Amino acid sequence: MSRTTANFLLLLAGAIWGMGFVAQQTAMDDIGPMLFIAMRFMLAGFAVAPFAYMEMKRKNITDMSGEILRFKGSFFMVGLAFFLGMAFQQVGLIGTSVTNAGFLTALYVILVPIIMISVLRVSQPFIIWPASILALVGIYLLSGGNLASLNSGDILIIICALFWAGHVILTGRVGQKTDLPVTMATLQFFVTSFLAFISFAIASIFGLGESIPSLTQLSGAVPEILYAGLFAGGLGFTLQAVGQRYTSESAAAVLISTESLFAAMFGAFFLGERLLNLGYVGCGLIFVAILMVELMPRKAETKASQ
Repeated sequence: MSRTTANFLLLLAGAIWGMGFVAQQTAMDDIGPMLFIAMRFMLAGFAVAPFAYMEMKRKNITDMSGEILRFKGSFFMVGLAFFLGMAFQQVGLIGTSVTNAGFLTALYVILVPIIMISVLRVSQPFIIWPASILALVGIYLLSGGNLASLNSGDILIIICALFWAGHVILTGRVGQKTDLPVTMATLQFFVTSFLAFISFAIASIFGLGESIPSLTQLSGAVPEILYAGLFAGGLGFTLQAVGQRYTSESAAAVLISTESLFAAMFGAFFLGERLLNLGYVGCGLIFVAILMVELMPRKAETKASQ
């Protein structure tokens, strides 16, 4: 797969996740955050599982359970980072807007290269820094530049961004090590669903913001569960797992940060959250950041080959 195709897949994932923010928020009109996570990713896991099976068959892996056990630790760490990021994001959405959540989640854009350099000691192409900063400023302008007073929901979304940064890094590294991106995505869905069901049970027993919903409440959340499970979950995160095999972690972080752009667009269309004039400037900066990530490395590669 070419890097251009991989980058397109990551952009498509960003668009799908942008719409997912709307589904995540409206679903909580009917059910609690942990139950929603558990149900959507159980659905996502079963939806993608056949493709994981075909992936292993295509690679002539006969002992499928053995292959999974071989990388069980790596797969679990990806799933754990995924669950923590999703849990903090979902609970945070109770107390903040879709637009704010999109901006604050996208803090992972700058956190990824910082972690890569400071923790993993992996040097990053210089272009990543101005592109990350441009994307972050663009996302900030999308929010209207009005995040002076952070509420509890905003704080939880900021914490979620740290786990998303870890997830982006783990997805890239484990995906390249195992060469089983679809299998990795499937297992992270099941790990997340399992941990969310446990969290739901504990929260329900101790009265921590969760309760067993009625059939009417469950039926009211079905459209959101279907979209968040099949598309934002199954399709979106599988596209991320596949696309990240052919581009760097930092570049991927910039590309998938476009979810905030799409979150603002869909939030305006479905929830009436309107963009200010600054928001359009933010859109332009995000687009420039994408071009920098897409075109500049290729320009360097062309020069090197001459």
